[in-house]
Amino acid sequence: MTMNEEFLKACRKEKNSHIPVWYMRQAGRSQPEYRKLKEKYSLFDITHRPEMCAGVTKLPVDQHGVDAAILYKDIMSPVPAIGVDVEIKAGIGPVIDKPVRTREAVERLGTIDPEKDVPYVLETIKILRQQLEVPLITFAGAPFTLASYMVEGGPSRDYHKTKQLMFSDPESWFMLMDKLGDMTIAYAKAQIAAGAQAFQIFDSWVGALNAQDYARYIMPVMDRIFSELRGEGVPLILYGTGARHLVMEWNELPLDVIGLDWRLSPREARQMGVTKALQGNLDPSILLAPWEVIEARTKEILDEGMEEPGFIFNVGKGIFPEVNIATLKQLTTFVHEYTSEKLG
Repeated sequence: MTMNEEFLKACRKEKNSHIPVWYMRQAGRSQPEYRKLKEKYSLFDITHRPEMCAGVTKLPVDQHGVDAAILYKDIMSPVPAIGVDVEIKAGIGPVIDKPVRTREAVERLGTIDPEKDVPYVLETIKILRQQLEVPLITFAGAPFTLASYMVEGGPSRDYHKTKQLMFSDPESWFMLMDKLGDMTIAYAKAQIAAGAQAFQIFDSWVGALNAQDYARYIMPVMDRIFSELRGEGVPLILYGTGARHLVMEWNELPLDVIGLDWRLSPREARQMGVTKALQGNLDPSILLAPWEVIEARTKEILDEGMEEPGFIFNVGKGIFPEVNIATLKQLTTFVHEYTSEKLG
């Protein structure tokens, strides 16, 4: 089996024959086959059935011809192992009945043993490595984003309770960050050992913090996580939304790729001084526009991305259910053909 390594080359800032492309949330949501599966099975059910989960993960690779697969699962998957009961509610997201808001609640949090606590995740990775001809990306949620759900009790618009804990009881906050950092490291290492070829950390909600508070309350644990994973030999990616003001902090972390949302272009990021490989950043809402609009916007992003080695085309936030899968296939083909001519 010949492996398509264009994605891994871009992560390492090596020369590409075409710009690699994959889409956040490419597995699920927009696919009719997946929606039919969800009529019978929940996310929990699917992720606990490795063969089924592998099928969901592989489907967009077969349908769209993307250059990487990303494991189908949820960022909250490891959290029950440390003692936090979470339910993924349709239309809402993760919901936690007993939020973690006190020193005592933080102290009660346990540790994860991935082989025992999430064996289905590791088994799915092993199955996929036998099936895929593109690299497999796996992932985890970042400590701040996980903490925001755990402290708020679910999704939030303002993160007041999370910030309250952070500002009013920094000792408990740093203990929480340390415990979530330990969990993330163990979880990531187990996924890489099972066969993951790249690892992405989603810090979806960290844009709620300013750069000063990020540097003080979040950067230490992120530096520890990436430093610990550095020796695992796979590219490391960090992505968050609404976080253009944090990219220079991210650039200092020992990671390989910075994922951009649609608010910051590749050229702007490089002009700011970002030296890492870049991934992004089409606004997924544009995928509902006429093809000529999609193509024009994509060309702009690709032209900027190709100004330096180390660019991966992606959306600036996850694919949503209304996106037509035929559009994604057409977009993938366009990215490959347009950039292979330019780079050839």
